[in-house]
Amino acid sequence: MPASLSPALARAWRLSAILVLGFASGLPLALTGQAMQAWLTVDGVDLATIGFFGLVGVPYTFKFLWAPLMDRFEPPWLGRRRGWLALTQLALAVLLWWMASLSPTATPGLFAAAAVLVAFLSASQDVVVDAYRTDLLPEAERGLGASVHVFAYRLAMILSGGIALIWAGQWASWPRVYETMALIMLACGVASLLALPRVSAALKPLDSDPKRELVGFAAMLAGVAAGYWIARQALILIGLNPDDTNRWIQLLFVLAEIALALPLAWWAARRAGFETLNRSLSSYFAQQGAAAFLALIILYKLGDAFAGSLTTPFLIKGMGFSQEEVGIANKVIGIWLTILGAFIGGLIMTRLALYRSLLLFGVLQLVSNFGFYLLAQLGKGAWGAVMMPAFDWGFVSLDAPAALDLLLLTVIAGENISGGMGTVAFVALLMGLCNQHFTATHYAMLSAFAAVGRIYVSPLSGVLSQSIGWPAFFIFSIIVAIPGVVMVWWLREALGRLGRPQTDGAVDD
Repeated sequence: MPASLSPALARAWRLSAILVLGFASGLPLALTGQAMQAWLTVDGVDLATIGFFGLVGVPYTFKFLWAPLMDRFEPPWLGRRRGWLALTQLALAVLLWWMASLSPTATPGLFAAAAVLVAFLSASQDVVVDAYRTDLLPEAERGLGASVHVFAYRLAMILSGGIALIWAGQWASWPRVYETMALIMLACGVASLLALPRVSAALKPLDSDPKRELVGFAAMLAGVAAGYWIARQALILIGLNPDDTNRWIQLLFVLAEIALALPLAWWAARRAGFETLNRSLSSYFAQQGAAAFLALIILYKLGDAFAGSLTTPFLIKGMGFSQEEVGIANKVIGIWLTILGAFIGGLIMTRLALYRSLLLFGVLQLVSNFGFYLLAQLGKGAWGAVMMPAFDWGFVSLDAPAALDLLLLTVIAGENISGGMGTVAFVALLMGLCNQHFTATHYAMLSAFAAVGRIYVSPLSGVLSQSIGWPAFFIFSIIVAIPGVVMVWWLREALGRLGRPQTDGAVDD
């Protein structure tokens, strides 16, 4: 960043960069999540299978395993952060265009493989975006920077998760929607190439043998493959069949394979001398309360993850709403309310300590899940409807006034505002736990643990909702949210030691 810039202009440039990258980071998520679920639902894929498709997001929970390579190696010319950003974003554009050419019913295996590759590149992009944001922002700007990131992230999700559903209904073509998203991601890649400020060069990659690093990474991949194979063979030996039509047995195979692959990958990386990974993880676990913070990160949004894992199939198939209704209410209005919640949360955090913010927002998230139970219990139209006027914004239009379900809008409002507030505090927590020598790996590991709920509850949610019904499922989501709130209270002293986001007008708590 040029030294001649005034502090105000330098700050504006930093926050503008966070805005652009937050948008680029949020765009692909719905395309392997809620938007993809809508595509699968409309194409007639059954609910349990849609739940299993949620596992295409597994790379989000393993990204810290390759994040060290992004900390260690620097693409030429553009720098360590900007180079990786441009590469991942341009590759995402290519993959989304390819995914648009596939059919989830005619070629389900190839479609799932494309979705996994998109999730892998999206997770890799997130590694660099999170590291870049943490390296770029001084401590005084982290609370505001988290709000800007959440705003841009959710703005992208309005496009890929909300307007995409409206386009799909109006164009009657999901492939055309994905082609459009590919072009938008291409524009993000060009912006990363040309307009991002450089981060400080004070913290260089570790001085380690690059060949040894790559051997360590290969050993880690071998550990993943070994864990998958051993878990699979062990279950077969006790008489279980991976091709069994029983969804619970299929779920057991998937979870066992993942559960054994991760520790074996870590063990293989340590034995082979994957130095950047080993030193970065040792650095994190050397701090007081490291394991307890990981437990908090998993539990804090677990209830939210259950309630939101199958929202789109619930609203379309379970409640009978159209794609356009879901797109407008849940993905456009809802995400704008998330942005509002993020800004409210950011403002609250300028006056409230991190511990109290996490506790307050966690309770609000828990209570908001009750709205989905109410909707499942009372049904569509229980509270009447409100009229939405016709509009034409050029890129999306509504030809005639539409009646939107009032109960649905109320539920969406509570869930998204509280979720946005919780996300801001959560992002500030993750940034506070990072060591800048290993920013990419630390933030990737922490955010990977945060994604455990969102990814792994999806297949369980599909099987569970089919087994016990929607009302009981949402009561279950409320129950599993309680441990996260309790964990915040239990760690109140440790959270206090982390401090709080500083502002120019900080006051005592």
